[in-house]
Amino acid sequence: MATVNDLEKALTGAQGLAAQLKTFSLDTNDQQAKETFKQLAHTTENVAQTLKNRLEFVKSEEPQYRE
Repeated sequence: MATVNDLEKALTGAQGLAAQLKTFSLDTNDQQAKETFKQLAHTTENVAQTLKNRLEFVKSEEPQYRE
């Protein structure tokens, strides 16, 4: 149970961070900073997707999460 809760928290955090980084890229006029924030947002979205995939796997494999 703790693993799923930790994965859910990490996923939520990664999704929030990606959203913040996108906002930062929109809020700056510095083109280099804008590109850096966009790249970081993209990387963070990939992390979030990896966490989501792992969460779905754990839920499908662990008997207590099967419906």
